[in-house]
Amino acid sequence: MPSVIRDDRIVPDDGWAHLADDAPVPLQGDVIVSLPRWQKERQALTGRNGGIGVRLAGGDSIDTIKDDLARLGVIALEFGQFKDGRSYSLARLLRERYKYKGELRAVGDVLRDQIFFMRRCGIDTFELRADRSADDALAAFREFSVTYQAAADQKQPLYRRVHRTGPQ
Repeated sequence: MPSVIRDDRIVPDDGWAHLADDAPVPLQGDVIVSLPRWQKERQALTGRNGGIGVRLAGGDSIDTIKDDLARLGVIALEFGQFKDGRSYSLARLLRERYKYKGELRAVGDVLRDQIFFMRRCGIDTFELRADRSADDALAAFREFSVTYQAAADQKQPLYRRVHRTGPQ
């Protein structure tokens, strides 16, 4: 069972279940479905009793769900492999351009070394594989105490945040 980190703590059971494309849709409970399933079964999925989330791969377009963002409780961004950074871009777009306020969840190959940067892009929940240490992943949030660039988690760059005294 994967570990979930939200708000800098391990969440034992967050209630969201990934639903396979060929699995029956439960009448209750919070589920995350693939983008193709969402596109095919949008009506049936929104008419049930429970939260709904959509899983996006790095190559998926946000435009396909932009009109549905208000009804989605979670958008799960797939990180398929270390060298594919497209889901970072999706996170920034969702937060900054589309003003998505719901949960952005990193799923797939979520590595400790990337978690700090995922958060900077606007991801707020991390679903770790069963073979990854949640305690070790939590330590990643404390590795850097200062960030220079503006990002989804800090709107101003460092030079705008620092109070300067004396002659300039």
